[in-house]
Amino acid sequence: MTAGRRERLADDAWLLHLGADTPPIDDATNACVHQVARSIREAAPDWLRDLVPAYASLAVFFDPDAVDASTVARWLDAKLADVSATSVDTPSRCIEIPVAYGGAFGEDLDACASELGMSPDALIERHAAATYTVAMIGFAPGFPYLSGLDPALALPRLATPRTRVPAGSVAIGGAQTGLYPRESPGGWRLIGRTPIRMFDPKRTSPSLLSPGDCVRFVVIDTDKFAQLEREA
Repeated sequence: MTAGRRERLADDAWLLHLGADTPPIDDATNACVHQVARSIREAAPDWLRDLVPAYASLAVFFDPDAVDASTVARWLDAKLADVSATSVDTPSRCIEIPVAYGGAFGEDLDACASELGMSPDALIERHAAATYTVAMIGFAPGFPYLSGLDPALALPRLATPRTRVPAGSVAIGGAQTGLYPRESPGGWRLIGRTPIRMFDPKRTSPSLLSPGDCVRFVVIDTDKFAQLEREA
């Protein structure tokens, strides 16, 4: 793991850079971000308010009334040095997400398959065969950006975004795949939908997925979707 650098983000925050913030997305760097975040969470310093992982950086928010910024900076530098000397851990959680593909659940599936020069069934098989990692949460509360998409399935975003994307939609955007946690506008290609509630503010942990989680998609049919939707 490469040693990171630190910069001031705000009066109550430091930003740790673990690698380049420019494309392409580097999975090894993203894994280092999650490793550092886990290490800080496990240490649980009293002054810690929040951690916000991104692809190649980690924002660390602290309580300025409880500690001064220089003390946090020294602590973070030591933590970075400790983590840099270790190997990167594997994800602690792997979550299966049931998905109904195509038709009313994924209106772009057929067009995507045609554009990629494969059958819809082949696209589904490839998409569901991969093991993904939650690179970061962004765009909307609970929206996971997933790395690990088969390069053969990469597709550009829509030229004109939709004004309404159904909650639970599974989509491809560039070299990533993701899930819309609630109804919202969006420009990614819709290939399926999950009946699982991805974000629920009433839960102790509102977002079903967290940065660093492992994700696998499980193909389900219409009947199974309706059953799981009733149970959600």
